[in-house]
Amino acid sequence: MARNFEDHCWQDIVSDEILMVYEPYHRETYVGERPALLAIDLYNLAYRGGAREPHELISEFPSTCGRYAWEAVEPTKKLFEAARAAGLPIIYTTAPTVSDVVATNRQVGLGDSDDDYAIFEEFAPREDDIVIVKERASAFYGTPILPELTRLGVNSLIICGESTSGCVRASCVDAYSAGYHVAIAEECVFDRSILSHKVNLFDLHHKYSDVLGVEDIVAHLAALKKAA
Repeated sequence: MARNFEDHCWQDIVSDEILMVYEPYHRETYVGERPALLAIDLYNLAYRGGAREPHELISEFPSTCGRYAWEAVEPTKKLFEAARAAGLPIIYTTAPTVSDVVATNRQVGLGDSDDDYAIFEEFAPREDDIVIVKERASAFYGTPILPELTRLGVNSLIICGESTSGCVRASCVDAYSAGYHVAIAEECVFDRSILSHKVNLFDLHHKYSDVLGVEDIVAHLAALKKAA
């Protein structure tokens, strides 16, 4: 893509010295061949309390991502629209309502109803979409995602969702380890902490994934649609 390799949201927290250390990772970034859209944990818990700062909501809604979740809504709607128009398979992950196993060491704020882990209405799955329930952070751990990707003929992934430092990161690392090219839609992933978000995107971009602007991904998918 045309954007400079480091032209992303972490520029205000990563020093020139660190950027120098990470220069060996510089490469061409792109959306891979035969992609699927993997939407990580876009469930209602992340949006509870509305578009306020997470620290203002945490006492009542411990699992919310606050304004960061809501700021990602419109970019993610654009991504979904482009993915559906291009005929991409769409795979969602969510968590079980009741389980002795949880994705992280979070002690409070775990959902306890079907509505908590239902996909947020703006991104509601359609009949042909796939919804995978996972107990751990990664979409690849203990789930049927690999045979589903094989069945669908998918060679690469476009990832959106939350949280950047948790389930998105774990899924990206495991996807890379399984041999898939991963593109992360920058404006379509989010976290409770903006610092964790930026640091983890920086690290994922250099080691395991290509962080791309959502407009670049949408343009690529529009070209796929025209070529079909």
